[in-house]
Amino acid sequence: MADQSVPQARTPEATRKAPGGHGPLDSDNAEKTTAPEGISRRRLLGTAGATGLVLGGAGAAAGYAAAPSSAAAALTSLGSEQAMFHGKHQPGITTPMQARGHLVAFDLAAGAGRKEAAALLRRWSDTARRLMAGEPAATRDTDVARDAGPSSLTVTFGFGHNFFGRTGLEKQRPVALDPLPDFSSDHLDKNRSNGDLWVQIGADDALVAFHALRAIQKDAGSAARVRWQMNGFNRSPGATAHPMTARNLMGQVDGTRNPKPADADFDERIFVPEQPGPGKGGPAWMANGSYVVVRRIRMLLDDWEKLSLKAQEDVIGRRKSDGAPLSAGSDATETTEMDLEKTDGSGKLVVPINAHARITRPDQNGGAAMIRRPFSYHDGFDADGVPDAGLLFICWQADPLRGFVPVQRKLDRGDALSQFIRHEASGLFAVPGGATEGEYVGQRLLEG
Repeated sequence: MADQSVPQARTPEATRKAPGGHGPLDSDNAEKTTAPEGISRRRLLGTAGATGLVLGGAGAAAGYAAAPSSAAAALTSLGSEQAMFHGKHQPGITTPMQARGHLVAFDLAAGAGRKEAAALLRRWSDTARRLMAGEPAATRDTDVARDAGPSSLTVTFGFGHNFFGRTGLEKQRPVALDPLPDFSSDHLDKNRSNGDLWVQIGADDALVAFHALRAIQKDAGSAARVRWQMNGFNRSPGATAHPMTARNLMGQVDGTRNPKPADADFDERIFVPEQPGPGKGGPAWMANGSYVVVRRIRMLLDDWEKLSLKAQEDVIGRRKSDGAPLSAGSDATETTEMDLEKTDGSGKLVVPINAHARITRPDQNGGAAMIRRPFSYHDGFDADGVPDAGLLFICWQADPLRGFVPVQRKLDRGDALSQFIRHEASGLFAVPGGATEGEYVGQRLLEG
């Protein structure tokens, strides 16, 4: 888990400023803010929303009235960031990590087929486009996000293995969507796994994210029913002095070796090519799409937190303080290259042979790589007071048989982290390319 994820720094490719708002936070200085040039239609001055934010940050509602103008500017900047619905790829894949997330899977209702699925994806796409622009839903908007800007909202849609049989499109089902193999670490709850349709929602504001979740669920109407739903969170943008890789609930810097869009082979590893075919991502409707593996991984935090700092670092293979490899010197950073052969004075490997960061390296897995873009979760405590918490693992790749599967197989054979985590739910979904203007997501499949 620790060596592939997406940094939280905002990038120009992922967001733009909403009408009347600000552009993304400066990627070199997450604390930089500027005065608003205007106020968007979805104003950010609602008393309850503004006071609630200050209650979380300052501990008193009176803090809002006394706060300097720069605090209001920061709120406006965060709320005005907007991700684009239309594009070559769907949003929520390379979009920087958001503070709040919802994952929800649906099964088509009895009697619903291709026609009903097409109408549903048309409704969903229109709702996603409107909400991502900071506009209300077309019908029966709940007003939950009435005072907020777009807040980097993204809505992403995918199709599960059984969707194609339910809609008479078996011949269009990609080979890459064949069920994942069983792994020895699996303790999967089938009721919280898979599904005909999958939706990922992310935003930097909890109410904006919930608003989208509720709208999507309402749009499903009689065509589909919720199979399972999970909620997650990440650190809020701007919460650190400068943009940095996120930490997971084990306190580890999580995401150092994630592929980056600037890499020459990034698109080849993550996205189905423009002209897919046998061995190249599957049928034509998957052009510019990707495959996502979703796993609910429970962290056994009570056991993990009993370990000494050195023991935790040996499990991961990196320093907990800054994510630098154990083989590096005191002045190293998380991006310093790991020396897998370095030994200590007794001849023992400095990075243990079963360290998680060693095992997950692409050069230890035939070049297998994927974007990991997870959310943490906490669903309360069991009867013994043990936290039900961990990672909503979400990884993207052009082909799961060349991405997730070989890495997980190797982890299955001896990852030191495996005794502190448990895979409790799983899903694999085909996520088609982005919709062009006037098109809905999946239209090339459902109407092709």
